[in-house]
Amino acid sequence: MTRAWLNRIGTAVPPHDIHAAFVEYGRDALNDWHQRALFDRMAGMAGIEHRYAIVEPGPKPRDRILDAAGFYRRGAFPSTAQRMAMYEPHALELAMRAVRNLEPDGVTHLIVASCTGFTAPGLDFQIMRAAGLPDSTQRTLVGFMGCFAAVNVLKLADQIVRADRDARVLVVNLELSSLHLQEDFQNVPKMLSFLLFADGASAALVTADSVGLALGRFQATVIPRSQDLITWQIGDTGFLMHLSGQVPGRIRRWLPEHGPALLPPEPPALWAVHAGGRSILDSVQQGLRLHPDALRFSRDILREYGNMSSATLMFVLDRILRDRDAVGPGMAMAFGPGLTVETLAFARP
Repeated sequence: MTRAWLNRIGTAVPPHDIHAAFVEYGRDALNDWHQRALFDRMAGMAGIEHRYAIVEPGPKPRDRILDAAGFYRRGAFPSTAQRMAMYEPHALELAMRAVRNLEPDGVTHLIVASCTGFTAPGLDFQIMRAAGLPDSTQRTLVGFMGCFAAVNVLKLADQIVRADRDARVLVVNLELSSLHLQEDFQNVPKMLSFLLFADGASAALVTADSVGLALGRFQATVIPRSQDLITWQIGDTGFLMHLSGQVPGRIRRWLPEHGPALLPPEPPALWAVHAGGRSILDSVQQGLRLHPDALRFSRDILREYGNMSSATLMFVLDRILRDRDAVGPGMAMAFGPGLTVETLAFARP
């Protein structure tokens, strides 16, 4: 039976590190000093040092404008149409940077995942043309699935290669989360959720060539009575994210009983958990009773890049591929709206 392999990954982020500017901008917008103190304390505990965005920080974030171009100006935040007008050119540019870093060859199929913007002809069509792929390239677009879409697109690539061992599947994850900042500055939980997200892109090649990570069993399930904990809706001022503070606790309580059924027979030596936030990683580590160092790849990505939605897990897998000492059976895990849990068993020979 043909087995699919994740051969290599290319990644890209925008040039602007927005994290420090956002923290300054956010705390200054809070009127109550108790809220400021809470925001400062939670920002310090977030486990994030850098986040990159297509918007360039302004020279003085306290001057009611977050970015140099004035896209985010207090009292006049952009409409959904304005945000989508930003998405189209920047999405293609960043996606193509990841594709060029990958240098794919002989591509027959293209799968694109993005939940932060839409256009038609879609990003899949635009990448096909920009990358010089033939018009006969078979394309699939996965949209609005959120953070766990990384596992979903790899699952599709796996099925394609298993059906046709000559297939060479280019998988692209592109997210511009910075386009959906909302002007809700007196809501500290909302501000803390904005503190997590960043922009990023990945491109991966999946083939039958036995190089890289061997893809194994994919599984998906839903944590009961949790469908309202993560929601993502289109509003007049961008896409509206609701990320409940109950998510980490729900994951931590659910994993001890149900998590073992998701694991492969051989205990994983490598863990690639979606770096959705420090509390998410802590919940997985506690819920599965993992070694303190087990999630080091995920924590490194969170610290260096923040949460890039569906691209984040691909950055973690890329970090594993770049570590020559990272060998053995592995487990990838991601969470998203539903509350959906998607997993992938893999192996690094």
